[in-house]
This record gives sequence, C-alpha cells and structure tokens, in this order.
Amino acid sequence: MLTKEELLAKAKKPAEDAMRLHPLYKGKIETVPKCAVRSLDDFSIWYTPGVAAPCKAIQHDKELAYQMTNKGNTVAIVTDGTRVLGLGDIGPEAGMPVMEGKALIFKYLGGVDAVPICLDTKDPENIINATKWLQPSFGGINLEDISQPKCFYILDRLKAECSIPVWHDDQQGTATVLLVGLINALKIVGKRLGDVSVAMVGAGAANIAIARLLHSSGIKPANTIMVDSKGILNKRRSDIESRQTEYADKWRICQTTNAGNRAGGIAEALRGADVCISLSQPGPDVIKKEWVATMGKDAILFACANPIPEIWPWDAKEAGVRIMGTGRSDFPNQLNNSLVFPGLFRGALDVRAKTITDEMCIAAAFELAKCAEEKGLNEEFIAPNMDQWDIFPREAVAVGMKAQELGVAGVKIDADELYQQATATIKRARAITEDMMREGSIAPIPEL
Repeated sequence: MLTKEELLAKAKKPAEDAMRLHPLYKGKIETVPKCAVRSLDDFSIWYTPGVAAPCKAIQHDKELAYQMTNKGNTVAIVTDGTRVLGLGDIGPEAGMPVMEGKALIFKYLGGVDAVPICLDTKDPENIINATKWLQPSFGGINLEDISQPKCFYILDRLKAECSIPVWHDDQQGTATVLLVGLINALKIVGKRLGDVSVAMVGAGAANIAIARLLHSSGIKPANTIMVDSKGILNKRRSDIESRQTEYADKWRICQTTNAGNRAGGIAEALRGADVCISLSQPGPDVIKKEWVATMGKDAILFACANPIPEIWPWDAKEAGVRIMGTGRSDFPNQLNNSLVFPGLFRGALDVRAKTITDEMCIAAAFELAKCAEEKGLNEEFIAPNMDQWDIFPREAVAVGMKAQELGVAGVKIDADELYQQATATIKRARAITEDMMREGSIAPIPEL
C-alpha cells in the first residue's frame, strides 16, 4: 500500500504532465475531413458548383440539414469562463483548455463533434442571445463553467427558447453521475433511496441540480440538508429570503428540505448522515475527519471538488467512511461527468431530441448503474470506468428511448437500431485517433 506521501505525489502528477504536454500539441482537437477526396476535382461536389443543390434543398426544408451536413452530430460547448473547475472566474481564454478537453472526450467516448465557444461576456442576456444565434450550426448546446445563480436562469431560458437540446453539464451531468454512484453505493451498504439522510456540502449549480434529481429519484427532501458558505439552508435564512428573486432555487431548498430546521455548518450537517455529497471548494480539509466520524454507520461520502477533493480519501476512510468517491481518475470510484455526457448526447442527437429532461438523465443514471452492477460491485467499484467503452452505446439507447417515450424526439428509432448506430459511430471515432497515432499524424508523447 502506498504511503500518504506517495499518494500525494501521485495526485500532483497529472498537473505536472499537463504543463509538459499541452505546449507539445498546442491544443487537443482539430478539424479533419469527413468525406472522401479522390482528387481536387471532388471539390466541385463538396464546394461550388455542386454544393448549391443541397443548399437549395435545405432552404426548402431545414430538417434536411440533419441529413446533408454534420449539424446533427455537432455540439457547441459554451462558456464565459466564470466558474472553471474549482478555479473560479479565470476568463474565457483560460477556460479554453477545459473546453478543448471536453471536446476531446465528446469525440473519443461518444463520437460527437464538439466545438469550444468561449464568450467574451459575462452578461446573461448576451450569453443567451449568442447561444441562440448558434442554433443553425449545431445539433445541441453544452453549457459549461458558468457561475451561479445566472447559470440557472440561462439554462431555463435557453431550454424554453431553443429548438435544439440545451444542457448544463455542471448541473445535469454532475447530478446524473452522482446518482449513478449513489444507486450502487446504497446497494452495497443495504440501504434504500427513500430511507437515507443526505448532507450536501455546497449550494452551487451542481448540488442544487443534484438535489432536484435525487428528489425525483426517491430521496426524501425532508431528509436532505444543504450547506452553503454561510451555514445550513433552513427556513430562517433571511439572507436568502431577502434575495429570493435572485436565489430562487436556494430559497426553494430552504423551504422544502431540512425537516428539523437544523442550523449550523458542515459539522452539524454531517452529524448522523448516511450520505454526504460535497461539491464546494477545493480541499483538502474543507471537510474534517472529526466531522466525518460523526456520520451514520456504513457512511457514503462523495467529495467531488476539483482539482483536490474536500477531504483526501485516506482521511475519510480513517474516519469511518465505508464508500468514498471523488471526481479524480487516480482514486477509486471516480464520479466524473465524462461517464455521462458523451453517451447521453449520443442518444439525444441520434433521435434529434428537442430537449434533455430530468427523466432522460435518470434513465441514463440507472442504465450506467446497471452496467457497473453487471461487472460486480464492491466498495471501490460503484460506477463504470470510462475505458468500458460499451457503456456509452447502452446509455445512448436508454436516453434515446426515453426521449421517444416522452414525445421530445424528432425521429423514431427502435432500440436495436439505436444501439448499432451509436456503436458504429463511437467505434469510428476511437479508430480515427488510434490510426492517427499509429501513422504518426498525432505525435507520440516523449519519454521523460
């Protein structure tokens, strides 16, 4: 077993490697042709004069854009850089490495072409308008790293006003993957969703969305306690009540959770809790061992702040936690949005969904949880690994079928065809990268 010092050194290595390798490649994505080019004569088909024919066809029927262009497989990753990872408001340029990384994962795991759109504005109306103007070019929108509370308003407006699916990964993606982990962790400890008490550390976009999805899945609001930077949310929080127009979601949490009207901070929220879900500020020591020790028997703790969790896993285990999850790939039980958005968008795009609903997210969560259960659950394996590529077509099917059931899909496709289509698209995306690496079109990573 590694020592604490060795574990800390291992935890720091990804950042060191990132600083070494990002300058090597000068970015993580690029545009490559999708069509055959036998000779330059083919440009007369792909460009002028031949291209005028599909242009005219689309002019008469805009839906043909899904058949004659890459619109139906292209997603815009839209950010203003105000809430990037755990780094805060670092600006749109500094947010680009994250958005490029997101685009890489979209393509490699979901076969989805994604384009970073980093906007030089923090104004919600400008963000809404810019995103709406992008609709002709994209099949979906992934909002990313936008600060709260405006992220709630922006998402609600765009979902209501756009004709393509709009998703905020920090809200819906995080909520979905945390639900995956919780479903299976509770199976291991022998507890039920409807019976457990949940302490939530942080009241930002992620945890508010998680609470909504958990409550839709069976967790009782009365058994939920949420903590923000000023303490536990309760009916006496006049600071939130006085700004309830701005913080409508937080005020709703104040009214519907915490049946005992408990007050205090993180320590008080954790006392006796079966589950702690934390998405607050980077740690360590945001959550202290002595607080964790007061949680209930067979406690479950998901500490998901980036880049450092609120408490190190080894400290949580020493304090009595039975199942620990983080957002990091170098610890067991990684609960990362990358398990969700590639397959979920694959399914939404393949059925031309007009929106992404909570029901679609829950369908994705239960399918992913089932994928992990089939591999054999244990205390260090509660969610699938990203290298199990077959989970993404299965997730796509669950999402696509639910969209059709809800009446929000633009086309009807049966489950078998959806699975075959998603599998072929994802296999092709992975093969492209592997072929380019083998042929040297992507330079090898140099040895240290």
